[in-house]
Amino acid sequence: MPRIGRVIVPNYPHHIVQRGHNRQVVFAHPDDYMRYIADLRDLKEVFDVKVYAYCLMTNHVHLLVAPGDSAAGLSQLMKTLAARTTRYRNRLEGRSGTLWESRYKSSVVQTDAYLLACSRYIELNPVRARMVSDPADYPWSSYSFHANPASEIRWLDTDPCFAALGVSHEERCLRYQQYLHEAIPEEEWTLIREALQRGQLTGERRFIDEIERVAELRIECRGQGRPKLEQLK
Repeated sequence: MPRIGRVIVPNYPHHIVQRGHNRQVVFAHPDDYMRYIADLRDLKEVFDVKVYAYCLMTNHVHLLVAPGDSAAGLSQLMKTLAARTTRYRNRLEGRSGTLWESRYKSSVVQTDAYLLACSRYIELNPVRARMVSDPADYPWSSYSFHANPASEIRWLDTDPCFAALGVSHEERCLRYQQYLHEAIPEEEWTLIREALQRGQLTGERRFIDEIERVAELRIECRGQGRPKLEQLK
């Protein structure tokens, strides 16, 4: 069965996941995580890609990123990140061969309906995996940037939905904390996960129509709807 062609659109956010080859461990030591984050911080500037959220799990990574005017920047970023991590681990372990699956998964995200939901989905990964009970206890994600005004993370980009949560950074962090701890409908998880796994767009029908016009291609729709997000108070 032919693979679904990846859709990458300049200046739109994309939810990305890349897994270790055969789901092998890619982060075995704190230094592994720190090195990947440092590379992500440096390379986003090189390839003109905004990074809104991330979570590094033991055998995979989740990213919420937006390429600039060139769609190629995102592919170059992912290729270079993977290559650097592979060289580092191979040199460290005296081995050769691949570290990652050959193809990362991606989904273009509708900003107004899904962007904040995708950020929440990414940063709650360690909680869903039962690695921690609170996202604040997991050091390898962007949670502290969004929820802690005193966070030492300064290199992330502020997405428009997070910026709209308040006038000050302190207010935005407080409201984001509230948002993350709301009850989340199961269908929201399902919609985001399936859009990513199938390489579909994370958005409503009007968003799909919009991307079809921008990308000048036909995108199959499998009945996605809008997640039922609680309105922030």
